[in-house]
Amino acid sequence: MKRICCLKGSPRKNGNTNTLTAVVTERLREAGVGIDEFSLYDMNIQGCRACRWCQKDWTKISCIMNDDMQQIYDSITNSDLVLLSTPIYCWYCTAPMKAAMDRMAYAPNMFYGDAIGPALWAGKSTALITTCGYPPEKGADLFQEGLRRITKHSGMHYRGMLCERQRNLHDPFMDDEKRAHAEAFADDILGWLGV
Repeated sequence: MKRICCLKGSPRKNGNTNTLTAVVTERLREAGVGIDEFSLYDMNIQGCRACRWCQKDWTKISCIMNDDMQQIYDSITNSDLVLLSTPIYCWYCTAPMKAAMDRMAYAPNMFYGDAIGPALWAGKSTALITTCGYPPEKGADLFQEGLRRITKHSGMHYRGMLCERQRNLHDPFMDDEKRAHAEAFADDILGWLGV
């Protein structure tokens, strides 16, 4: 069974980003993909301290901090794709997503110790679901580029982004067009996974 680690960085359970993500994950589950979903605002994820403890053991992704990040590391280890889902705040991801990404840039990549080792998640894929108030090329472009860079740095494959805009907070977010885009993105993911 193909597996996905889905990190959700929205503070609103029924907000735009989670609504869009639910369409994608529902279609993936219907196709038989296993998904571990993590709502980052409900988790204790501390910021990286750059202590380099994670660099001591090249056989597993781990950290000296005793918080909820180990659950995510375990899921990444067992997944084929890491799916990031976050609204855009000030042209980047939300604070819990940024904390998780900082930790993911170091613990799986054995590049920062006394010797250079392997990337423990090399070969896996990443993809992005996001929402913003600007057109995607002006609202989500900075975060997308950040994800592309960490993906390349880690020897992974960046697969693409689903970004939807809400121009007016008084209008409903989800409509038939956005649903169709989300279903098509799920189908793309199934193709990348070979399902």
